[in-house]
Amino acid sequence: MSSPKAESGKARIGYEARLNRVVDYIYDHLEDDIRFDDLAKVACLSPWHWHRIYTAMRGETIAATIRRLRLSRAAERLANSDMAVATIASRAGYGSLDTFRRAFKETYGKSPADYRLSGSHVAFKAALQAKDGAFFPVSIETLAPVRCASVAHTGSYMQIDRAMGQLFAKLAEQGSMAADQRMLALFYDDPDLVPLDDMRSRACSPVLDGIAWNLPIEEVILRGGVYARLRYRGPYADMKNAYRWLLGVWLPQSGHEPDDAPVFEAYLNSPEEVGPTELLTDIHLPLRAS
Repeated sequence: MSSPKAESGKARIGYEARLNRVVDYIYDHLEDDIRFDDLAKVACLSPWHWHRIYTAMRGETIAATIRRLRLSRAAERLANSDMAVATIASRAGYGSLDTFRRAFKETYGKSPADYRLSGSHVAFKAALQAKDGAFFPVSIETLAPVRCASVAHTGSYMQIDRAMGQLFAKLAEQGSMAADQRMLALFYDDPDLVPLDDMRSRACSPVLDGIAWNLPIEEVILRGGVYARLRYRGPYADMKNAYRWLLGVWLPQSGHEPDDAPVFEAYLNSPEEVGPTELLTDIHLPLRAS
């Protein structure tokens, strides 16, 4: 017979799975009119209570989640496209450009126009244009192989957290979640070559022995060996130029050769803990041993 504690844990996991479905739905409808009643149906929870459950379990309201994800997509478009600010605002669900400007500045510390001109992506773009391989510090490290549980993701790299949510929910279901469970992601494809919908990645997290390898969880051994590590501070949306600088400027000037293995990222904090400009990510580029 299951203990009350075990039954309580199973119930919480069931609720987490329902809330993960809500977040997946939001991702798929970011540019649509998202109705709270529809989200209650996605969660299969009472429309009277589901939002209080979501807020208590996720630490933010559903409105805050939608706002955060829409502004993140807007930041990516400001950093990596020439799309007009008014169009970006409209596609982010803002009927007023002034309202969008206020919301964006509150979150990112700059107006949309200022962010486009001076966000964290701009420094990497300048270093890229100057061909300055010493502009940012890159360390060379030798890492041991790491056994990870993983969940595959296909599509925009900006949505890897969907797979991360599935992974952590499954680990929790098995009782394999640590309080400080690390978040990693493997990226297999070049966004400049592979269509957005076809890009392959994996949400990963180190695990000990004893885990059950039931789909969607699969075992991945994170390659051991030499890596170049670039610590990036700022929104995930701005990272494209960091990669271009690392691969297009630093690497050719470094004397190193890339190894035949995917890049991985290690996330040192999360959007639920800090604002987007304070996010810390270690980008690891595999290198051939000299």
